[in-house]
Parts: sequence; C-alpha cells; structure tokens
Amino acid sequence: MSRIGNLPVSIPSGVTINVADDNTVNLKGPLGELSVNVDKDIMVEVEGNELNVKRPSESRKHKSLHGLYRALINNAVVGVSEGYRKELELVGVGYRAEADGQKLLLSIGLSHDVIIKLPGEIKVETKTERRSNPIITLTSVDKQLIGNVAAKIRSLRPPEPYKGKGIKFVGEHIRRKAGKSASV
Repeated sequence: MSRIGNLPVSIPSGVTINVADDNTVNLKGPLGELSVNVDKDIMVEVEGNELNVKRPSESRKHKSLHGLYRALINNAVVGVSEGYRKELELVGVGYRAEADGQKLLLSIGLSHDVIIKLPGEIKVETKTERRSNPIITLTSVDKQLIGNVAAKIRSLRPPEPYKGKGIKFVGEHIRRKAGKSASV
C-alpha cells in the first residue's frame, strides 16, 4: 500500500499557495498559475515551507484520494516552479515539423499536411538540422495537459516496429521486429 499521501510537499521559494474555502488550492509561481480542485473530504494545510494533505478516515476511498491529491498538488508545485518539457522526434524520410505561434504544421507522409492547434498554456518549438531528425519541444506548467497533447501528436503516426518510422518521444526505445526472410 502506498504512503505517498503522508509525505509533505515542500514549497520552493517564489511559490505562493492559497487554499480557498471551497477546497481549491491556488498556486502562483515564476512560470505561471495553476489551481487544483480537491475533494471536500480531504484537508489541505500549509505550514511554513510545507504543505500537508490529510484524510479524515482510513477507508479505502479516503486513502486513494489522499495519495491522488497529494500527487496532483506536488505536480502543480513543480509545474509553476520548474515547468514540464516533452520532446518528440519525427523519424522518417521527408518528415517535417514547423511551429507557427500556437499552430504546429506536420508533414508525416500523409497525402496532406496535418495542422494542430495547441492550447495557449503550451509553448512549442521545432528544431530541424541537417542529417538529423526534426525535434518538437513542448513546454508547459500543466503536466496533465502537456502529456495529453504529446500523446495526441504521437498518435498521428506512432512508430512502427519494422523500420522505426513515425513520431516517438526522445529517448523512447522502439521494440524492433525482423522483416520477412526469403525462403531457400
């Protein structure tokens, strides 16, 4: 059984936390603002440079919510202080990516270019160098949002197991398969 909920969340300098009456935790840091809506049964207390999440009973529901909200608040603290970053790599001949404000233009071997409109909370950069695969870099303060957007981009052309072509996360290992072998 996890004891994640019992760990205190350390608050770095520059981050302010305000717990509202409706059990909403508002966080403000150097990179932005986030808010986490916490279940009414779970209590959130700020004491100095630490935030503690407490549960009213030892029931299964309260234990699971305890760890969940502690993890969500910790992710928000890390997001407003350091931020999150995801990098995707386009592997394939002729695959290209271009960033234009909040739009991402992808040429990934389809009959048409794919245009993705990104939420305002996400910043996108593309890097294309000769003799290397194009890299898409997403940065945001919201871990859940950046993960969903990165997964959506990857789902447009997931890497295939024979040649490894497609969109993959930087550092992701693709399990490769052997192709057809000619009979003798």
